[in-house]
Amino acid sequence: MYAQALDQKDKAPSRIEDPVKLAAFEAHCAADDKIEPKDWMPEAYRRTLVRQVSQHAHSEVIGMQPEGNWVTRAPSLKRKAILISKIQDEAGHGLYLYSAAETLGVSREELNDQLLAGKAKYSSIFNYPTLTWADIGTIGWLVDGAAIMNQIPLCRTSFGPYSRAMIRICKEESFHQRQGYEAVMVLARGTPEQKAMAQDALNRWWWPCLMMFGPPDAVSEHSETSMRWRIKRFSNDALRQKFIDATVPQAHFLGLTIPDPDLRFNEASGHWEIGAIDWDEFKRVLAGEGPCNRQRMKVRRAAHENGAWVREAALAHAEKRARRKQAAALQAAE
Repeated sequence: MYAQALDQKDKAPSRIEDPVKLAAFEAHCAADDKIEPKDWMPEAYRRTLVRQVSQHAHSEVIGMQPEGNWVTRAPSLKRKAILISKIQDEAGHGLYLYSAAETLGVSREELNDQLLAGKAKYSSIFNYPTLTWADIGTIGWLVDGAAIMNQIPLCRTSFGPYSRAMIRICKEESFHQRQGYEAVMVLARGTPEQKAMAQDALNRWWWPCLMMFGPPDAVSEHSETSMRWRIKRFSNDALRQKFIDATVPQAHFLGLTIPDPDLRFNEASGHWEIGAIDWDEFKRVLAGEGPCNRQRMKVRRAAHENGAWVREAALAHAEKRARRKQAAALQAAE
């Protein structure tokens, strides 16, 4: 789902690729042609995609937790229905993305084991708590808004299965962003206490959302290669700026204040400029020291263990059907 997935150091050893095949691959990417699973690809390209797509999938699955906590506490039946629908969409996004990753030669079980063992990462944004109902609306408005900025270009990413999965995902994320903004609007136009709740949520989520785009371009290790291979279409800083320019006017329309005393509009560039982002916090959260890192993984591991019987039953059913099919085929051949 997220730019930061591309910026984790690739520790796997490099191998010498066939220069003729590599040149053809580079030309294929430069021509904006899709790379399909059976096409030849550099090992570094495959590893980068496995890392990015799997971490995107993990983020969708872990991302259900902050919102799932509020299903029973949503303020109305309408809000409950919207929230349940959104969580269901996110589960589906995870499935689409795990399927796309599997076309690169890695099993879903292996990817899940990496997550549960703490070897794979997911978006840092989901390690922050949802303290009030306003947080749920703000997640839709800001978190899903930032995700859309990242994900719309991925509809044109060079790897075919990933790009095709992103088309439906982006349509559904657009709905999530709109419903989140509408929920915050209701609070911002409500009682003084409700508006204060919306402002508090914005204060807490603004900076973590800006970190979602990954570290600055100057320290992003893999962005240049990923952009040459058309995995990424825009740099981290470019996407972050696009999000800021779109979101600041939305906050002003709601009557809310962006929690940044250095925020100002640059007439010459036509862009909103912000203060310094606390990248030390970003590193701490990625390293497992965020407010909810341990809680998120504890819940995920418990869900995996509690669902073991479902996986076993599904496997037994599949094996039973396979035996029946094989028996029917043998009988027909006699």
